[in-house]
Amino acid sequence: MIKAGIIGATGYAGAELVRLLWQHPSAEIAWLGSRSYAGQKYSDVYRNMTGLADGECLPDNIDEMAEQVDVIFTATPQGLCASLINEDILKKTKIIDLSADFRLKDVSVYEKWYGITHAAPQYIPEAVYGLCEINREKIRNTRILANPGCYTTCSILTLYPLVKEKLIDPSTIIIDAKSGTSGAGRGAKTQNLFCEVNENMKAYGVATHRHTPEIEEQLGYAAGEQILLSFTPHLVPMNRGILATAYAKLLPGTDSAAVEKAYRKYYEKEYFIRLLGEGACPETRWVEGSNFTDIGWKLDQRTGRIIAMGAIDNLVKGAAGQAVQNMNIMFGLEENTGLKLVPVFP
Repeated sequence: MIKAGIIGATGYAGAELVRLLWQHPSAEIAWLGSRSYAGQKYSDVYRNMTGLADGECLPDNIDEMAEQVDVIFTATPQGLCASLINEDILKKTKIIDLSADFRLKDVSVYEKWYGITHAAPQYIPEAVYGLCEINREKIRNTRILANPGCYTTCSILTLYPLVKEKLIDPSTIIIDAKSGTSGAGRGAKTQNLFCEVNENMKAYGVATHRHTPEIEEQLGYAAGEQILLSFTPHLVPMNRGILATAYAKLLPGTDSAAVEKAYRKYYEKEYFIRLLGEGACPETRWVEGSNFTDIGWKLDQRTGRIIAMGAIDNLVKGAAGQAVQNMNIMFGLEENTGLKLVPVFP
């Protein structure tokens, strides 16, 4: 059995990790870390885990945790993971970081967009970006795994085949994305109160959202060139889900058959990617509670553009589910172990 520890187990992503790991046939939770609720029963914080995860929340003592577990998940704000890890810890356990600390390869870009000094830049080169369907082989042997962001997972998977096969002009990419409120975390914020969110939709982080450089960097690797794109996220009044709608100019000679071929080339054998086909519009309701990514697209002959659409559950494929998927790869398990979750409806 893989022994897992979680730092930040009482945040939304941490709670989803607990839910997924509890029913994982080859893993057990050995440490429930929470600064806010240390000393309290976990099931008193999340009553859905009553009788299932009744253990006590422990302080975030990563040194002691590393002695007891095979893998540590850090579901924490930016900067914390980088401030905690060191060579002694990495010799004893693997790290799967759900924050942005090791996602970006250029430390200056990280410090510019996140506004903090990176505490462990020496580990950036070896950290692997954990987008499973694209970086699978690199993931197998890493000891530091940078779990992708939720918007980035949905956006990159939706666009990757088009960029990789050079079917679109990457300089024309515009991504319009919507997220449920759980993406903002569990902390109390005025803008996330019920009366602020209900019956409302709003853009935020316009031209400044921190997932922008992450999307640009990963799609840039696919394109073999630097990419600058427009990314605008929106908050919608639902608990879970991300819908990304991406627009780009088609390159000459690109038709429906070429687009279909590209998507199937990269995703046809991927368990967690469901290709809905041309003309199909993914919906967040059909992926809720699951690790699936649904992708559809439409060629607009009038404008010469493609509209590519992707939908995920931001807490599963966009966070905890992908983290468990990465754990499975890192420990040589079948990738979908513990993740064969049928989407919840209604």
